[in-house]
Amino acid sequence: MDRARYCLGEPPIPIVLAPLHVSLCPLVTRAQHGAGTAPQPCSIPGGRSAHVPPTPWSLLGLGAGFALLAVPSCRAVGSPLVMDPNSICRKTKRLAGKQAELCQLEPEIVQEVAKGTKLGVRECQYQFRFRRWNCTSHSKYFGKILQQDIRETAFVYAITAAGVSHAITQACSMGELLQCGCELTRSRAPPSPTAGPGTEGTAWEWGGCGDDVQFGYEKSQQFMDAKNKKGKNDIRALIDLHNNEAGRLAVRSYMRTECKCHGLSGSCTLRTCWRKMPHFREVGDRLLERFNGAFKVMGGNDGKTLIPVGDNIKPPDKQDLIYSADSPDFCSANRKTGSLGTRGRVCNSTAMDTSGCDLLCCGRGHRDETVVLEENCLCRFHWCCVVQCRKCSVRQELSLCI
Repeated sequence: MDRARYCLGEPPIPIVLAPLHVSLCPLVTRAQHGAGTAPQPCSIPGGRSAHVPPTPWSLLGLGAGFALLAVPSCRAVGSPLVMDPNSICRKTKRLAGKQAELCQLEPEIVQEVAKGTKLGVRECQYQFRFRRWNCTSHSKYFGKILQQDIRETAFVYAITAAGVSHAITQACSMGELLQCGCELTRSRAPPSPTAGPGTEGTAWEWGGCGDDVQFGYEKSQQFMDAKNKKGKNDIRALIDLHNNEAGRLAVRSYMRTECKCHGLSGSCTLRTCWRKMPHFREVGDRLLERFNGAFKVMGGNDGKTLIPVGDNIKPPDKQDLIYSADSPDFCSANRKTGSLGTRGRVCNSTAMDTSGCDLLCCGRGHRDETVVLEENCLCRFHWCCVVQCRKCSVRQELSLCI
């Protein structure tokens, strides 16, 4: 990737450092758009900006994973992807009983439900950033995905249920909810010995603030599963409930034990241990593996069971993702299927995986384009506590799907 950096000589400005993200701002000369065309600012997350001529968003590939819109507020009442807690509780008469009860009695829990849902969708966008369907946040297309029973829908339901469970549990540990706190560990078995010298025969005790994952699990179950409980005999409801549970188990079943040693001169005469949730990135990685090995199922004759499709296939366990319909190829834009297509998406011309141009562009080919970005450079820390940076221009060569 060709990178040429030019310092613009702007005066230092105080900033807050943030992760840098790629944004597509094509380098187009004024001659191409006319001398009277004023360039428009193109804001870039992480403190970078660029000036580009007016260009339709669709031509830049924005909204296809590189300039994600704000996560929408899905209007389907009772949907696991309702983002705004006010929108959830404004329509309590139309909500299922348990959801309405949460809105009326525990509105602070609903706030964490909304946070967890956003956490899940952000993780979905990260995990699918190099795939044809990249968990777009465009409300019309995202809603269409939820109306189907495809593999992608299974992941969305699972990661959202996991996000809600994770967010509520985290809020408990941080003391932000009155209904819960640290995990009760009096009746719990002792922690397993820690590998390494000096830990054999070490006394231990539960302490610190362990994550009360069971509380988060139950509240996620109470809210996320409520809309499906009335139709337990419906195959779609059974699939959604299964995937919700798989998401929650991806959090609860992988708790880890953390310990801290106490003693004179660095000795470990006593260990204090507590249980912590896995990092949510680990949850996303684990669910993506389940997505890749998801099971296709169909309803049994009794209408209450799910049967895997195919011969000699073992039934899915509780942590597997399941679906009943095949996914579209997501190569072309199609509102009916929720596909934005891959035209204008950035691809890797040398990769052979899903991020490679051959797969991502669906065989249509790709074009190379130069983009210019502005990013923070020559940063200095000044006591106390400001980081001042200059602005530098960066050129990059990108490959875009045709």
